[in-house]
Amino acid sequence: MTGPAQRDPRPLPDRLSMVDRHVLVTGAASGLGLAMAEGLLQCGAAVTMLDRDAEELAASAAALAGAGGTVQQVVCDVSRPGEVEDAVGGAAAESGRLDAVFANAGIAGGPGISSAEGRLYDLDWSAFDGALAVNLVGTLATVRAAARAMRPAGRGSIVVTVSTAGLRADNMVGYGYSASKGALANLVRQAAVDLAPDGIRVNGIAPGPFYTNIGGRGPIEPALEKQWADTVLLRRMGIRQEIQGIALLLASDASSFMTGAVHPVDGGAMVGAFGP
Repeated sequence: MTGPAQRDPRPLPDRLSMVDRHVLVTGAASGLGLAMAEGLLQCGAAVTMLDRDAEELAASAAALAGAGGTVQQVVCDVSRPGEVEDAVGGAAAESGRLDAVFANAGIAGGPGISSAEGRLYDLDWSAFDGALAVNLVGTLATVRAAARAMRPAGRGSIVVTVSTAGLRADNMVGYGYSASKGALANLVRQAAVDLAPDGIRVNGIAPGPFYTNIGGRGPIEPALEKQWADTVLLRRMGIRQEIQGIALLLASDASSFMTGAVHPVDGGAMVGAFGP
C-alpha cells in the first residue's frame, strides 16, 4: 500500500501544467481524441497520437504542429492487442517516460435502437463484434499497455472515454456501443482498484452528444441534431473543445486524488432534459 501523500507546494497553474509530460492519445486523428491532443499540446505536453487511419492521422498531426509541445504519430489498430502493446511500449521507450494515456478510440458499431434496423430482432452480429473489438478489447489492451509502461515509475494517469450511453440506456445508440461502453464504466473501476498500489490512477470521461465523426462524415442532419439536443439540459450538442478541460485536469497533477470515477461531460444529459 502506498504511504501518505506529501503536500504539493506548487500553485495550481503549475500542477495543471503539462510541460515536460508525455501523453498518448488513441483515436487521435479526429473527434474528441484530436481535441484532447490539441488541448494537451497547448498546455506544453509532448503528445503521441495513435490512430488506424494513416492519412487522416498525418494530416491532423501536421495541423497541430504549431499548437505547442511536440507531436509524434503512430499508426495503430487498437483492436489488435499486439499492435497496441508495441505502439504504447515503443512510444514510452522513445520518450523515456509516459505520464498519461487516453484510451479514446471507439466506433459506433451500428444503428441505434430508435431505428428499425438497430432493434434486437435484427441485430447485426458482425457490427456488434466490431464494436466490442475496438471499444472494449482495444481499450483494455490500451489500459494494460499503459499500466505496464507506467509501473516502473510508480505513477501515471489513464483516462478512458466511456459515454453517457455506458451509464444508462440510450435509444440513439446500438447494442454494440451500449454493451461496450457499459463494460468500460466498470473497467475503469476495476483497473483503478488493481493499479492504485502501483501509483497509477484510472478515470473515465463520459461524453454526451458531441459533434464528431463517429456517426458518419459530413454535416449532421438538422432533425437528428435537434433529436440529440433535446436529450441535453443545455439544449445543444457539445463542441470538441469542451472536452479539453476535463482531459487536462485528469492528465495533470491537479487530479492527484482522483481515481476510479467516470465523469460525465454531457451538458446535463444525465440529469435529464426538462422543459420545452
